Amino acid sequence: MKAIQLEQPKAFREIDLPEPPAPGPGDAVVRVSRVGVCGTDYSGYLGKMPFFSYPRIPGHELGVEVVAVGEGVTNVKAGDRAAVEPYINCQKCYSCARGHSNCCENHQTLGVHVDGGLRPLFTVPARKLHTSTKLTFEQLALVETLGIGLHAINRANPRADETVFVIGAGPIGLSVIEFAKLAGARVIVMDLNEQRLAFVREKMGVTDTILSSGNLEADIKTFTDLTGGKLGNVVVDATGSARSMNAAYNFVGFAGRLVWVGITQDQLGFTQPLMHRREMTFLASRNALPHEFIRIIRLIEGGMLSTDPWVTHRAPIAGLIDVFPTWLKPETGVVKAMVEVS
Repeated sequence: MKAIQLEQPKAFREIDLPEPPAPGPGDAVVRVSRVGVCGTDYSGYLGKMPFFSYPRIPGHELGVEVVAVGEGVTNVKAGDRAAVEPYINCQKCYSCARGHSNCCENHQTLGVHVDGGLRPLFTVPARKLHTSTKLTFEQLALVETLGIGLHAINRANPRADETVFVIGAGPIGLSVIEFAKLAGARVIVMDLNEQRLAFVREKMGVTDTILSSGNLEADIKTFTDLTGGKLGNVVVDATGSARSMNAAYNFVGFAGRLVWVGITQDQLGFTQPLMHRREMTFLASRNALPHEFIRIIRLIEGGMLSTDPWVTHRAPIAGLIDVFPTWLKPETGVVKAMVEVS
């Protein structure tokens, strides 16, 4: 079978692989239908993702069909449609024992640390499959992206009387917005790209947006003009930009929380007296938890969460190598790209 491998940064190639054998105990063989493309894939392509290793078959946002299951598998059966929770955890370390499977000490993410879904068939632990009889494969492939946003919001736990300031209106920022809205909080969004902000206003119903000037003091004033002089109760930086991540704490108000959901290879720093004076809480957010996948599927099934605006670009796997670099260009207007595998 044919697969797409990122041999090294900026170098995709098509490779031949054997089909997977019959699944062993606890495993399932799945047929990949849709693969979402996210910032991790773009960063891996550019060589800027610190956890990425090469050569690698990318693809961790997956909508799949179960083909076969191994001994002892009871949660799925052949023919089921499922979203894949791509964070393969060891189930043995201290973090796993405490229920933090998203940041297992021996964590392996499909498509990042180990080979992912840009291939027709592969084997996955059946416990990582979350089924739905109602969602399309494209919707199932969006569940992981949405999980990143839900986990970030759960880390900060905003209340309905609070303001959530989302910095960065890419796919992860959009997923944060979805769950900040569901929490009932007021949402303000900032980005450098007016096209993305227009999407936030027109497709996601967020009226308060800020086109960043690149000047911190000016951006803070624009923000406080919207809030009657108050800084953010919750600030979520979803940019992956060290410059933005270093500046984000300046928007955090007294007793506020800052969540970094983006990743950078650069060093971050802050002025401790300001952090101390405002008694800020700094939080990292990594991946998502099984119950968050389940909640997202139920929300989409129940009509509480719409995926309609999300996918702006699509391509068959056969044309991916040629089209992928174009998705990196801001002028193409990509919000979420989807690869059609089968």
